[in-house]
Amino acid sequence: MSNLAPSDFQSSVTETATTSPISSAGEFFVQFWGVRGLIATPASNANRYGGNTACVEIQVAGKRLIFDGGTGIRILGKSLRQLQQPIEAHLFFTNSQSNRIQGFPFFAPAFVPENRFHIYGSAASNSASIKQCLCDQMLQPHFPYPFQVMQSELQFYNLLPGGEVQLDDVAISTALINQTQRSVGYRVSWQNKSVAYISDLTKNADPVDQEQILQLVKGVDLLIANATYSPPTANNHESSDLHWQAAVELAQTAAVKQLVISHHHPDDDDDFLDQVQTDVKSVFAQGLLACEGLVLSVGK
Repeated sequence: MSNLAPSDFQSSVTETATTSPISSAGEFFVQFWGVRGLIATPASNANRYGGNTACVEIQVAGKRLIFDGGTGIRILGKSLRQLQQPIEAHLFFTNSQSNRIQGFPFFAPAFVPENRFHIYGSAASNSASIKQCLCDQMLQPHFPYPFQVMQSELQFYNLLPGGEVQLDDVAISTALINQTQRSVGYRVSWQNKSVAYISDLTKNADPVDQEQILQLVKGVDLLIANATYSPPTANNHESSDLHWQAAVELAQTAAVKQLVISHHHPDDDDDFLDQVQTDVKSVFAQGLLACEGLVLSVGK
């Protein structure tokens, strides 16, 4: 039986979305703020699952971890401002593609001097650091204000995939899980509980990538993995298993307890994703699709 319990959640994140204060030392939960891949999808037929690009918040042992800075991080930032207290968080980027970093210039807490953010990422395919990639997207003519207008304390860390970040008794393991896109996968472990975040799973992964992924996610309580598609071609809705099959097979092979499929294609509307949800559960009972606002408690 899964030891993950979904809490009550709203169908999509709104402008007035709220977040909990930092979790207590004995809590471990995950909240989804952006669940789209490629590009944000504001549409009336995408309300139930949401249209913001990737952003996942994990609160564990009194620490706030944020994975990816797609447009969902803007809504997370608005909710954090409501706490009216200094904020410290750790931001981990899977890669430097636009849909993973495009929300960072709109992350309001980064403009507040009292806040502190630790930012982690590996070198991009052109060898640029995560700091350089975040700075470059805020240069003219792409953005009206430079990176330097952010007044919070920003500390950058260059990750070497295969290493580990230790935050007291919380361990964040890393692995290069997609050599082509230079994408990093993460595993957050605390006590006997664990969550893995894999955002660039492919249907026909390189054998080296496959082994790296398997070792990273083996036996986790919760696996967050992307649906697979081949951007930027048009999506083919004739067979929904093209989108979720790789994630389900990984969950089965790695004996994970719960699977959440995220990074939905922009063309996948609510009705289509409802059908995918049904198809996934028919072969993997502990599988579900991410929607914005979904909160999962790990270990309960």
